[in-house]
Amino acid sequence: MVDAGISMRETERRLKRLELSIKKIKGIFITHEHSDHIAGVAKLAKKYQLPVYITQQTQQQGQLNLLNLAQSFKPYEPVTIGGLVVTAFPKLHDGCDPHSFIVSGNSVTVGVFTDIGLACHHVISHFKKCHAAFLEANYDVDMLNNGRYPIFLKNRIRDGKGHLSNVQALSLFTNHRPSFMSHLFLSHLSKNNNSPEIVLDLFNRVAGKTKIIIASRHEETPVYHIHAAKTYQVMSRKERMKAQLSLF
Repeated sequence: MVDAGISMRETERRLKRLELSIKKIKGIFITHEHSDHIAGVAKLAKKYQLPVYITQQTQQQGQLNLLNLAQSFKPYEPVTIGGLVVTAFPKLHDGCDPHSFIVSGNSVTVGVFTDIGLACHHVISHFKKCHAAFLEANYDVDMLNNGRYPIFLKNRIRDGKGHLSNVQALSLFTNHRPSFMSHLFLSHLSKNNNSPEIVLDLFNRVAGKTKIIIASRHEETPVYHIHAAKTYQVMSRKERMKAQLSLF
């Protein structure tokens, strides 16, 4: 699980509606200390005794009391949990020690690319490896510029350490998408400065064989099975069932 910004109870409700056992979660990886990414982590981790992978700076800045559940990680040092390998890498955001993650297993790689001010070389190099990715498309430039946010907040969002605009996300996708990327989950859409209709229209024009999904803030996203597309056609059914990761 990457981040836990919603309440523990809401996490439990969403998993139940998806018919997923919370026992499937073997660890929580924290990207940075902003409240919309950590609000539910302490209660969730303590109730289910889940290790929380978090840098010391992020834990201190977020004032998280995780007792003995905190596990430190470092960028580019893979963490193995069961059959999955999780690798953190630094990103540009206004947290104290922000990271994003890629998760690999069964010849499949999935990336989580949210809360990014700019698509730096770390982001680009990892995006190119992904069979599926969660990519931030936070704001529409015109909606932000013409909206009611105070100027200091507008500048924070668009200053290169805030969030990716729709256009910036689209540029990353069109210029660096690998041929085997089957799914793109557009994420972290602003409630006030974006709309799913605008984003879908932009990305569907250039999506090709990549399925575009909007990850809603209001409800759980359905479960998707991601296959290792390069070898999918020559696999037996049993092998295909193994060569996938489940996303929700």
